Amino acid sequence: MTDHSSSPQPWIPLYLPGWGQKQLCCILAADVGGTKTNLALFEIQGYHPTCLVEASYHSRDYDSFSLIVKDFLETKTNRKPVRLCAGVAGPVIDGRVEVTNLPWKLDQRLVSKVVGIDEVIFINDLQATAYGLAALNAKELHVIRGADDSKPGNIAVIAPGTGLGEAGLYFDDHYYHPFATEGGHCDFAPRTELDIALLQYLQKKVEVVSWEHVVSGMGILHIYQFLRDTHRFDEPAALRKQLDEAPDKAAVISEAATRNEFAICRETMRLFVRYLAHEAANLVLKLKATGGLYLGGGIPPKIIDLLIEERFYTHYLHCDRMQELIEKVPIYVVLNDKTALLGAAYYAAYGPQVA
Repeated sequence: MTDHSSSPQPWIPLYLPGWGQKQLCCILAADVGGTKTNLALFEIQGYHPTCLVEASYHSRDYDSFSLIVKDFLETKTNRKPVRLCAGVAGPVIDGRVEVTNLPWKLDQRLVSKVVGIDEVIFINDLQATAYGLAALNAKELHVIRGADDSKPGNIAVIAPGTGLGEAGLYFDDHYYHPFATEGGHCDFAPRTELDIALLQYLQKKVEVVSWEHVVSGMGILHIYQFLRDTHRFDEPAALRKQLDEAPDKAAVISEAATRNEFAICRETMRLFVRYLAHEAANLVLKLKATGGLYLGGGIPPKIIDLLIEERFYTHYLHCDRMQELIEKVPIYVVLNDKTALLGAAYYAAYGPQVA
């Protein structure tokens, strides 16, 4: 993980009630997702979370989050954290969350008892990502579209990975306030005859087709299967063999497209990028996110070559009468895949619970 300890303050000025307490403590941060769970132990000295040790776990190899935490504390460190903050993929209500795309039901009170940490806090993983933006430096952001006359304003975060996460940062003219949404589960909105055919195809698989069903790892696979099963594109035998052997089929498809291999993969990712652009514009409009659009999650950093072409931006601008607003919004790809982990550390150290 990049060392961020030299930063005197967040470059995005977050509202952090605990900022400036100059506490010295050890905290544990986690990023809990459907595919993997990342943990890191941080030392908080003054204003700087400094990573001491980190580890990554395959989420489905464990029956519970608590087992992962206990393994980390028993095998990775001999220091006991005073606080644990986890960014979790799912809506957090009253300290409880049912993890999206993973059969875990978490309760921060129960986790506290099981792992022996008095203070356990759960926040949504995209809210954690939003907090983590403050910890990034310029090298950890890839600029898709700069803005010469950019002014402070709300910020939108959209993150396709195993699922589709969305969040925002409200700007009060002085500070940013990160908040979670579950916008990825809103209805997919088809625009073309091909989109409608994809919708009808997916309606045979799921009752409600959401943006997550087309803008995520599972979305890449859904689009690919649609193109194959409706005989719009042939599936080459060599590609079929790769997919049969691969644990992450979406990665095979996207990597082939970035290498300009296999027409069906190129078309799959062309559609994926268009849908990502449409939903990104939707989020910017709903939040009036003139302060910036950040593409996070596991997929965008791996397909930058497909995003920096005009494919993404042209479709992003294709909205209803608000092109003048959204074209002024700067757009970034978040390159640091530990942003949510950094955000959980920031929240644990300086967030509302220590006010």
